[in-house]
Amino acid sequence: MSLVKTWYTPEEVESKYGVQKDRILEWVEDGLVRCEREGENVVRVNIDDVKLEVESMSRGD
Repeated sequence: MSLVKTWYTPEEVESKYGVQKDRILEWVEDGLVRCEREGENVVRVNIDDVKLEVESMSRGD
């Protein structure tokens, strides 16, 4: 069992990590970030996937 929180709301990611919600949702739609949905709404995203995308952006990939 993991002791580290790995699923955050898009709003939590935006406030804690500085990634805009629109960008996070774009990554979800592109299949780059896993998410949990309630109906059509993205309610949680995997922070490990978000971190990979942020690293990719900083490298200029």
